Amino acid sequence: MTARYCSLPRQSAPVFAPGLTAERLGALAAGRRMWVNGTTLHYHFSDARTDASVICVPGTGRTRRVPWTGSPEQQEVVRDCFRTWQDLGIGIGFSEVADRSEAELRIGFQQGDGSWSAVGREALRIGVNERTMNFGWDLTTAGGHGTVLHEIGHALGMLHEHQSPFAGIHWDEEAVYADLAGPPNFWNRQTTYGNILRKLDPAEVNGSVWDPLSIMEYSFGRGLILEPEQFRGGIHPPGALSALDKEFALRWYPPAGSQLLPLVPFRSAPLALGAGEQADFSLEPPETREYTLGVFGDGDAVVVVFEERDGEPRYLAGRDDGGTPRNATIRARLVKGRRYVVRVRLYSCWGSGETAVMCW
Repeated sequence: MTARYCSLPRQSAPVFAPGLTAERLGALAAGRRMWVNGTTLHYHFSDARTDASVICVPGTGRTRRVPWTGSPEQQEVVRDCFRTWQDLGIGIGFSEVADRSEAELRIGFQQGDGSWSAVGREALRIGVNERTMNFGWDLTTAGGHGTVLHEIGHALGMLHEHQSPFAGIHWDEEAVYADLAGPPNFWNRQTTYGNILRKLDPAEVNGSVWDPLSIMEYSFGRGLILEPEQFRGGIHPPGALSALDKEFALRWYPPAGSQLLPLVPFRSAPLALGAGEQADFSLEPPETREYTLGVFGDGDAVVVVFEERDGEPRYLAGRDDGGTPRNATIRARLVKGRRYVVRVRLYSCWGSGETAVMCW
């Protein structure tokens, strides 16, 4: 029987300024979906009183309300899987919140809607009243933990492993379309192509080699893969984090250090970053007013400002100038007596390679 598969929503291709070098495009493709390290991702479980879809009842002309809520047992599976990722020692934190407006990740359990997640920072583009992640089947049954670990992998910025061009998979495409059109997935050709057959750009993938053991790899039965020959009988990952999954997560999100450099208003702070590196600053405004924070130099960067509340950094504002001719600037009202954390991650740099950040 065909497995139930994660069905990522269709993603729009990024639009960059013309004339970018291959090096810049590769750096942007690799990093545009990743969070700045040190981020705490707050997650919220949908509330039965307010969170639901309204669907048409076939053949009746009527609609009915389908809540997005999951049982306490299913919610505990999700919590346990967040702990599994956290226990790797990655620099990303996870914290459950009761108020969905405080959550970057809003989790629903609508049965029949498939299991899916926004990929990395794409979650920030989704309205606060909408889900960024859904589980469409009972997580307390066999494979439930694997499903949740997979969707959290997407939330961290990982993509489907079988779509890696390094896999060298030659599909029997019509067999794949026919298999996924039936139960339990009932996918159309567009969904099947987008989640299985479409090859990713080499810069987008989770690593430089294919990992058939990855939590981001689907399980496939016999008759769908023509090559490599050893996988004609199917692919059967164990449903747990592989060694390469852990390596990828720790490479992008190494254990966050406690050392923060001071960012003083009207004083430029050199970044001295290489591609993919990050600098972290603390900012304690001397007065309450609107401030501007900006990066300078020949580089593509993402800048994020967090406000510390109860000892925990909460996302306040962010700007990504990747692929544009301008440097990122953020205008935000900062309050005297509060502490802010500014994180700058560099995609790539060119020219002199000198970059800096400043607050004024």
